[in-house]
Amino acid sequence: MTMPSRSVLSRWAPLAISAGLAAGAAVVLRHVSPYAANSPLPGCPLYALTGIYCPGCGSTRCLYSLVHLDWAGAMAMNPLLVISLPFLLLMLLNNAGVRVRALDPLMRVLANPMVWLVALVGYAVMRNLPWYPFSLLAPGVA
Repeated sequence: MTMPSRSVLSRWAPLAISAGLAAGAAVVLRHVSPYAANSPLPGCPLYALTGIYCPGCGSTRCLYSLVHLDWAGAMAMNPLLVISLPFLLLMLLNNAGVRVRALDPLMRVLANPMVWLVALVGYAVMRNLPWYPFSLLAPGVA
């Protein structure tokens, strides 16, 4: 039996690790509710210390809602996460060598760290503004 080459393993490892983590998280979130008063799942330390929402605030509750197929609940907790999950999957597949030529322009944009930095910082600022429609970006606002 021949072992796969190192380059094949290094290409597929991020996708395999991400899939394993996603499966583990799905199992946990299927059985443990972050909404429970005594939930073992952690809250956001930045919000606990400052009262400011970070870009990840509401992610655990968002993923819990996604695992339970509650799309509206997921969007109410962290819309950026819901919107970005398909793009993250595309990036992982692209990294593994699964490429669709028509998506090359999109992949160049997604591969630019500055795009993600601007998106995350902008989202963090907007979700802390107290005015409508920005207040809809705060976790739990439906």
